Amino acid sequence: MELLLQRSYQASGTNGMLSCGNELICYTIELPWQQNKRWISCIPEQRYQLLLRYSKRHQLHLLLKDVPNRTLILIHKANNALKELKGCIGVVRELTGPGKGINSALAFRKLLQLATACINRGERLWLRIECLTD
Repeated sequence: MELLLQRSYQASGTNGMLSCGNELICYTIELPWQQNKRWISCIPEQRYQLLLRYSKRHQLHLLLKDVPNRTLILIHKANNALKELKGCIGVVRELTGPGKGINSALAFRKLLQLATACINRGERLWLRIECLTD
């Protein structure tokens, strides 16, 4: 299964729409594009495999595999990219500004249910990231 993340870039944050087929799953927030620099930039547009991962801090979440020049790029709960993200992708139910949103826990629960079902069926899960075109 492939998820599509379509992004729009602003100086103070990156917003996106995450969908599967024609169905919107949730919105995303990320740091602004800073040439893929660790800790301060969103990651490059391309296709990544997603894996389930568990940590004490984020509990169950998603890990993007093989991100160029980066490690531990996750999809997890966050409502403010500048305050809560270090290059990862946060999911939200509603966008409130560049790199900001609300109801991250609800959005993450919906995404995790979809991802878990896909992986439990033995399918690979992919994320394709591209620029949102008007």
